[in-house]
Amino acid sequence: MNINKTNKKMSAILVVMLVISAIVVSNVVYTMISKHHIWSGQDVLHSKIRSSIVNTSVEAKRGNIYDRNHNVIAHQIPAYTVVAYLDDSIVDENGDPDYVSDPKKTAKELKKYLPNIDEKQVAQILENAIKNDLSQTELGSGTKRIDKEVMETIRKANIPGIGFIDDIKREYPTTPFASNLIGYASYDEDEQKILGKLGLEQMLEEYLAGEDGSIQYQQMVDGTVLPGTLQVFEEAVDGDDVILTIDSNLQSVVEAQLQETINASNAWAIVVEVETGKILAWGSYPTFNQNQPTEIPNFLNNMTEMAIEPGSVMKPFVYATAIDSGVYPAGQSYTAGSFTYGLDANGNIARVANGTQTGFPVINDALGENFGVITFEQGLAFSSNIAICELLTNYVNYNQFSDYLDRFGFYQYVDIPFVSEAKGTKNIESPSDYLSTGFGQASSLTILQLVQAYTAIFNDGKMMRPYVVDEIYNIESDHVVKKFEPEVVGEPISAETAAKVRELMRGVMAPGATGDKFNVDGIEMIGKTGTGEIYNEKTGGYDKTNYTSSAMLAAPANDPKIMVYWGMQSSNYLDYSPSPAQTIMQAALIANAVSGANPQPSGESEEPTWSTYTMPSLINHSIEYVNSQMEGKNVNIVMIGDGNTIVDQFAKEGSTVYSYDRVFLKTNGENITMPDMTNWTRKDITAFWQLSGIGIQTSGYGKVTTQNIPPGESINTSSDIQVVLE
Repeated sequence: MNINKTNKKMSAILVVMLVISAIVVSNVVYTMISKHHIWSGQDVLHSKIRSSIVNTSVEAKRGNIYDRNHNVIAHQIPAYTVVAYLDDSIVDENGDPDYVSDPKKTAKELKKYLPNIDEKQVAQILENAIKNDLSQTELGSGTKRIDKEVMETIRKANIPGIGFIDDIKREYPTTPFASNLIGYASYDEDEQKILGKLGLEQMLEEYLAGEDGSIQYQQMVDGTVLPGTLQVFEEAVDGDDVILTIDSNLQSVVEAQLQETINASNAWAIVVEVETGKILAWGSYPTFNQNQPTEIPNFLNNMTEMAIEPGSVMKPFVYATAIDSGVYPAGQSYTAGSFTYGLDANGNIARVANGTQTGFPVINDALGENFGVITFEQGLAFSSNIAICELLTNYVNYNQFSDYLDRFGFYQYVDIPFVSEAKGTKNIESPSDYLSTGFGQASSLTILQLVQAYTAIFNDGKMMRPYVVDEIYNIESDHVVKKFEPEVVGEPISAETAAKVRELMRGVMAPGATGDKFNVDGIEMIGKTGTGEIYNEKTGGYDKTNYTSSAMLAAPANDPKIMVYWGMQSSNYLDYSPSPAQTIMQAALIANAVSGANPQPSGESEEPTWSTYTMPSLINHSIEYVNSQMEGKNVNIVMIGDGNTIVDQFAKEGSTVYSYDRVFLKTNGENITMPDMTNWTRKDITAFWQLSGIGIQTSGYGKVTTQNIPPGESINTSSDIQVVLE
């Protein structure tokens, strides 16, 4: 060991320690003699200088939540908390008193700018603080974490003794935005920090929260940190950012359409990329404002925590079971209407003649329909319950059906990362429950289970786990903390079986079949609709008022890329509008640049089917100008009047229009003829009504099928126009 070298190091350390000690002692001596702080130059006897030392934590910045295009869904922003200064020695920069002397007057002034505060409570807080000889106080509910604009307005009002402390809060710029999925985070008074309270904000807390740091400083009465006194003991580590698979533009369409789902107690819509399981939009209704989560109508996440009996959307899985097991009676017929059954000598279910008393409830087709003798293919198209009963009685056995339900992941957790789930109940022990499960009753499942199972049908037998968190990213270290990839969680059926089921589901969308009203011009879809009864736990029976109505749709039909599951619980289960589901599907295809038409055979030209356009201003322009501006835009133009100049238009200038939309243009001509309204929606009818001033009586929902005045006939404001929508 080199003793001389070691002694030199020790001497150097000693010198540094002596220098630091000298600086500290000099600071104290200087302050005692001069009455001024050596670093800030402040007079230590000044009324604003506080003698106490503040030890506090530095809150880590909470991570942001983004959509798939890096648009902000949730982020942390500056906020301000109102504080009142009560020390009667405080003066402003002009030497005038700057403290609260009249609590009631101060509370009344603040009420002008903070209408949600309790004026009496604020006054009481101030009076108590003065009585207890406090130098400053916060003012309670309604005065904390206010927006910058409100803070600046109060500051300009120059209310004596009122100041602000810098604060933070969580903001959701586009709320409501998948509110029950994203949830919300807010300031927790007990923990003195922002915490996730619901949804992903809560489930991702360990990633979003970060780690707080700690500091020490000297503070003046008005909250200002005395310069030169700040010491950092531990740096704060900001939280990770979370990037979702959701598309903000598509989500906004979903939110708007769910608002249009009339008279529903619950409604939902989920859009999924078939080949990956990525969730592109996730909406539940009723929803709530994430920036002001004071009234949350439903704390359950409809998609994963609400177990439902979905009705006939379960039927394709019975067909899939029969086909994959090699027992499907292709092309064969059965007798629909009602199904009376009992048990044979071996204890198996057997169909018996109608009217036979067996002790089991008779199963009927919905609404008392009797389709007569039809094929099993027609049975799915018309959503016949009896087709399912025949398949489960005479072709598929109990063990096969039970096994395939398990293969499809029903009544099991999907295990979607960071989302709470329910499992539902598999209830097939009794003959009635076994048969009823086949058409979506008796057993309950979650919406996400149903969505996952359908990916197997739409994706050639490969069942994809749906997921909504794409990656978790740390911006400080510039690395991906966690990345989620598409995952095949099973292959319950073969690719051949999946193709055959998809072909059967084409029939569901055929004219006159149950899915027909969900068709959209230019989109070739497959689908299945369903109406399910809702079990009422209070009465111990099924509700006779509300029902679950839903539609599972996928496009393009030959090679599905996008699936939409829309549904609601409402008393209106017969003539509800399909418009929300149609609009969502249309927007989903556009958002993902997917053609709604089936792929062209090899060698044929493939033209793009879907496009978006920004509507130009056509008012005060000629018909020739209109033709030049609208050339190449794949929309349907409806002219109102026989003039040569446009005086009004719908869609309006700057709005977005889609392929196959109708654009209405009113001319300066007085003669108006009746258009062909076939396939018009209520939106189209309303636009024509508003521009022409001619009233139209409507009945039903869906699209126009008949009109009482033929196309081409002259009409005016006294015309009695009646149309029927189906």
